[in-house]
Amino acid sequence: MNNFEEQYLNLIRNILHFGSVQYNERTGKKCYFYHGELLKFDLSTGKFPLLTTKDMAVKAMIGELLGFIRAVDNAKDFRDLKCNFWNANANESVDWVNNPNRKGEDDLGRIYGVQARDWTAYDGTTVDQLKNSIDKLSKGIDDRRLIVTHWNPGEVHLMALPPCHMFYQFGIRDGHLDIMMYQRSCDVPLGVPMNIASYALLLLLVARITGLKPGVFNHMLWNIHIYEDQMPDVHQQLERKPYAPPEIWINPEIKSLEDLETWVTPDDFKLLNYERHGKIQYAFSE
Repeated sequence: MNNFEEQYLNLIRNILHFGSVQYNERTGKKCYFYHGELLKFDLSTGKFPLLTTKDMAVKAMIGELLGFIRAVDNAKDFRDLKCNFWNANANESVDWVNNPNRKGEDDLGRIYGVQARDWTAYDGTTVDQLKNSIDKLSKGIDDRRLIVTHWNPGEVHLMALPPCHMFYQFGIRDGHLDIMMYQRSCDVPLGVPMNIASYALLLLLVARITGLKPGVFNHMLWNIHIYEDQMPDVHQQLERKPYAPPEIWINPEIKSLEDLETWVTPDDFKLLNYERHGKIQYAFSE
């Protein structure tokens, strides 16, 4: 039994069984949704919570995470990291293209990683939230304030896309590093599988560079939805039997935040024993 994947597939089943219908004005699409869920992934097992009922763009997921860590604010830098997720948001979103704060082609504004590494305070000073948390974790300090927030109400208008995964918090438990992430908007077929894998990998990396053992990734989800044009493929995915979860190899030379900021690439990670079904081309909504 793949408990990692069953938790995810149950999100789909819950929407199908008792989800409500909502018309989303931003996307112009009808979707099916419900509110509120908690998923828990124990990474101390050595297994990695990556879907096997469809093939995943793993290199792109890793590249995006590295881009967030490096405070990337444009689609080209993400592409250089083998991630094409942000091309449409940067250059095809009508609202963003017409936003007077956009700086030109490929610009994304002050999105996730910029907020995590360069939060601007009211007095003009900046805060590196991620580094501050890692510095404390490296000293064994858990003061219940190890929080990194992407949600900045004063700068939402400066972002190509307001953050769906809004903030995360670290905690130390018996020498293990745990993380909790809150996600306000959850595109179950497309976004959520990548979010699960990305934050699981973030936990493994931060545990590595702080000398802690991997613990539990707690994933809080709020608006859990499937768009109407994704429904046919959702039923196809539910018919597939999950395989055992894979393991992930991380280059042992990765030892610091500076490494992640500079030379690390998606090629410094490898999946082991990753058996999976074929790709499913889910419809994308900007």
